[in-house]
This record gives sequence, C-alpha cells and structure tokens, in this order.
Amino acid sequence: MDKIKIKARQLRNSMTPQEKELWYYLRNNQINNCRFRRQYPIGNYIADFVCRSKNLIIEIDGGQHNEKQNINYDNERTKYLKSRGFNVIRFWNCDIDENIVGVVNKITEYLK
Repeated sequence: MDKIKIKARQLRNSMTPQEKELWYYLRNNQINNCRFRRQYPIGNYIADFVCRSKNLIIEIDGGQHNEKQNINYDNERTKYLKSRGFNVIRFWNCDIDENIVGVVNKITEYLK
C-alpha cells in the first residue's frame, strides 16, 4: 500500500472533533442522498471529505491554515484539486463549533 493511502487511513482513525461533528451529518448519504468519503486521497493530497458524484471537496481548517506558508500551500492544493474537476468549500473549525446548522445548510444548498 502506498504512503498516501496509509496516511489517509491514519487520518480517518484520528479525526479532529470538528471532522467528527461534520461527519455525523455527511455519513450515510444524509444530505441530498449524496455519498461522502472522508480523508480521501486525490493525487498527493488527502481531502477531508469528498462527494465524487458532485465533484465537491469539503475542507475543515484550523488556525494553522491562517499562517502565510499554509495559505500558500492551501492555494496550490486548491488549484490542483480544481484542475482535477473538484470544487472546494472550506470551513473553519469555529464554523463547525459555533454554527454546524449553518455549515450543513451551506453544503445542502451546494448539493441541490
């Protein structure tokens, strides 16, 4: 098994509290009957959540993503994922913590 798949498996087994919270709403095709996968490898990257049928990636970002080097990395990563045909929606950890209903509503609207 290659390194990226091993890393994805490790990430699935150690989800953040915010990832666990959002996964509760995404799992089992609960939103518009769309299937999501978590910690899904795409190229050399691992997306937090992917709905392949809608070409949607959902990323949950902590505060470290607001640092200059991480902003640049995330921009390159998003550029690559878009070149593969995906749209990327990002939420901050605090969005999940403080307004999970709003997050789920935004995802639901996108998937209509």
